[in-house]
Amino acid sequence: MATAISSVSPPAPAYNTLSTSKPHKPPSRIRAPLPFLRRIAPSLRTKSPFLAKSPASSVNGSSSTAVEDGKQSGDLLMSIDVLKSFIDLNSGSWKGSFYQFDCNGNLLHKISTKLAASSYGEDELMSLIQSLYIRQPPSSPEDKPEWFEYKIKETNMFTVDKYQQIGLFPKEKAFALRYQTAGMLETVLRQGVLGEDDTGEEFPRNLKLPSRRPAIVCENCLYSLEQDSRVRAFHIMDPKGVLEMLLVFLEERGSGVVSHPSLDNSKDSDRITPHLGTWKGHSVTKRSGVYGATIAEADTISVLEINEDGQLIQDIRSTSNDSHVTTSVHWTGSISSNLITFDGGFQHVLLPGGMYMGCPSDVAKSVQESKSFHLELCWLESPGKRQRLVRTYDVEGLAVSSTYFLETRQ
Repeated sequence: MATAISSVSPPAPAYNTLSTSKPHKPPSRIRAPLPFLRRIAPSLRTKSPFLAKSPASSVNGSSSTAVEDGKQSGDLLMSIDVLKSFIDLNSGSWKGSFYQFDCNGNLLHKISTKLAASSYGEDELMSLIQSLYIRQPPSSPEDKPEWFEYKIKETNMFTVDKYQQIGLFPKEKAFALRYQTAGMLETVLRQGVLGEDDTGEEFPRNLKLPSRRPAIVCENCLYSLEQDSRVRAFHIMDPKGVLEMLLVFLEERGSGVVSHPSLDNSKDSDRITPHLGTWKGHSVTKRSGVYGATIAEADTISVLEINEDGQLIQDIRSTSNDSHVTTSVHWTGSISSNLITFDGGFQHVLLPGGMYMGCPSDVAKSVQESKSFHLELCWLESPGKRQRLVRTYDVEGLAVSSTYFLETRQ
């Protein structure tokens, strides 16, 4: 979700935030770890999901305390502006679909969703509230579909910097959020200590929400260059640091009929060709956090091609705008079905709709070797133009920076 927060302070990786007033037996097939939802309405059969009102109360005292504790006025004003931009970017009524893919890019499930987002409060007490509505299948052919409502934790000055480590690009309309604390990497990947799964907890129909099982969860969001729509994609890494699944929300703002392309066709045989060729563009890198600023900008050229031996070759060249220093990266790899595996332990999972999501083949190995790692989302919305968002994590598992790319095929 765009504004959910993760578990609280490390090392405990628990995030038991879901409560329900109506028991449902969860299906065993669907496992979508969205540990930031709280059921607040048993059924919305007749009520419109966009009639929910914002609460009149203010943010709790911990938010203002965190803001007042050692923050200089200049930093405070900047952070308020960043938070306001983030709220404005997310506010509104969003309609779309939720897609769940396995680690090989095969579509498992699709669920219709709606998202209502609004804000209240002013300045450092601003807060974004969101409600997710999930369409449930009718119990019988005679019944109408039900919409269940789930409350997403609020986003305010305290949560967005302390827990989510937002990477925001207001001009480019993109953002990245992380959900798990460094405690997950320390207790699970380094020490091999697993948190226990909840038993007997009730979940919404069609979604199983593990509330204590540790995982690395990262959200990257890219907005359409052509219409008021967006892609929000989640990397889900299992407790051993291996990719478990990919989640994608394809949403359009407004109350009209959703017009964006569907991701239903998971069996298309040629997902690699749209990404082949030479891409020229520009990148912007920012520090993580609501106080984050631009670190660097660069002109980039990326080439992806298949040689005569069927080997995949990727060359990336970046020239910084300030020092004019050029750096080059050369990768070789192989492709099997929808999975690209590069030498060195990085992979791209090809998805329908001109998307791919990149991540290490084994995050645990990077952590144990004290190496940083990154997670990537690429969206080729039209044949000649694409956006990429890369989230970089340090050796402690903290999201230290985000880089936005806008590239054109040459």
